[in-house]
Amino acid sequence: MRRRDFILLGSAAATWPHVGGAQQPERVRQVTIWMGRPNDAEGERLLTAFRQGLEALGWSAGRNIRTNYRWVTGDIDRRALAKTVVDQRPDVIVVETTAGVAALSLENSTVPLVFVNVSDPIGGGFVTSLAHPGGTITGFTSNEPTLGSKWPELLKEIAPGVTRVGFLFNPDTAPYAEAFLRLAEPAARSLGQELIALRVHDDADFERAIAALGKAPGGGLIVLPEATTNARSALIIELAARHRLPTIYAYRFQVVGGGLISYGVDLADSFRDATTYVDRILKGERPANLPVQGPTKFVLVVNNKTANALGLTVPTSILLRATEVVE
Repeated sequence: MRRRDFILLGSAAATWPHVGGAQQPERVRQVTIWMGRPNDAEGERLLTAFRQGLEALGWSAGRNIRTNYRWVTGDIDRRALAKTVVDQRPDVIVVETTAGVAALSLENSTVPLVFVNVSDPIGGGFVTSLAHPGGTITGFTSNEPTLGSKWPELLKEIAPGVTRVGFLFNPDTAPYAEAFLRLAEPAARSLGQELIALRVHDDADFERAIAALGKAPGGGLIVLPEATTNARSALIIELAARHRLPTIYAYRFQVVGGGLISYGVDLADSFRDATTYVDRILKGERPANLPVQGPTKFVLVVNNKTANALGLTVPTSILLRATEVVE
């Protein structure tokens, strides 16, 4: 695991009252950000959105906020790290991915926690309801099971020859996968596709599953967004190219990195939204009273170069709807 600590740079915020004619230093609040991804260009893009959101709300490094980042990837002991983070007693923890929330919730009952990039906070046992979370945890869901029915359609649209679709995920870090599968299976069947659940855990599993899918014509791949597949995006993209598998992802960064097509939220929006809850909690509101919010828009990104390499022509219907086309 790679780990770095930063102090955010920012600008103006309110000052504390005067006492005895002298301005008192403002209390510096501590916020820990648990990033469920490598410290790469995409991670930095998300943190830039987060930093800008904080600054817009008046939180400035060195004056009223200090932010500590944890880059959490691979097969590490998340619970041990969660205990370390909680023992530092930050004012708020912002956490990305279901696996991160699960680890922190086992070690924490007092520190407010704001999540992003979580698909099923009720099923995960993190909140009692979306409208009234009821504890120390709230946040912003980044994907929803209805996407499961959309991904086979888009894969068929861009690669009509696909008849067997692998649905790739790690059940340990994506306990919500079955909800996506329940909607993906009938959608795929209606399109003449056979949907195959590919449950993987490590690099060897990824290589075996994707190679097996690519042995016969008509293979395609859906990559479920979750901590393990997110962290291994580069490996999945390389394997999909090697075995010539049209593949749909959830996130823009995976298409910018060489994937074929993605449909899902822009996580930068999720991180920017999270700052509104951090701000409200630091000003005294309780997570229990802040409703969990779902995504309000999805983005479609396609890589024309990758399509050409696979012998595919991106249809006009996709180009007209695409948020971004990577050339």
